[in-house]
Amino acid sequence: MPVLNFSINEIQYKIVYYGPALGGKTTNLRFVHQMVNPEARSELVSAATATDRTLFFDFLALDLGSVHGLRTRLSLYTVPGQVEYERSRKLILRSVDGIVFVADSSVQRKTYNVEALNGMENNLKEYGLSLSQIPWVLQYNKRDLADVMSVEDMNADLNSLNVPYFEAVSLEGKGVFSTLKAISKMVCRLDTLA
Repeated sequence: MPVLNFSINEIQYKIVYYGPALGGKTTNLRFVHQMVNPEARSELVSAATATDRTLFFDFLALDLGSVHGLRTRLSLYTVPGQVEYERSRKLILRSVDGIVFVADSSVQRKTYNVEALNGMENNLKEYGLSLSQIPWVLQYNKRDLADVMSVEDMNADLNSLNVPYFEAVSLEGKGVFSTLKAISKMVCRLDTLA
């Protein structure tokens, strides 16, 4: 549910990047942070381990300007991919408005993608939500690898609800903004981001 603050004429949407460990969630946020005008974004807050893996979450706020008279902001979060941080992943989904599920395209990561998606569905259930009730998109990341699964196979594994999906190479920025633009439109329910 978006947060409306009429005293400052602002609406804020929460978008969570979810997926398996090392799938590219943090890399997406880093690229967005690098490319967006500093006046329209916050600093990237990241709680990472010594090996640069997300420990609790990453956070980046984006200011979209005024939409229908309301200052519109996106709060972008990532979840840690490691299974041992399941409580953190569940907590970060609280009050989510939209989800980007970042899947690793490597054949070797197929099981991890499916497990992460199932975990996300279970965590949403604890908040009384289902994937059919919430805006979400899929990002098939790491499409530059030699052992990528076909898009058809990834859709068969992960996209039973036929949500929008995007191919990406987040290290190079490919597909990062098209994914963000799509989920932003879905959560804001506006065509003003075109």
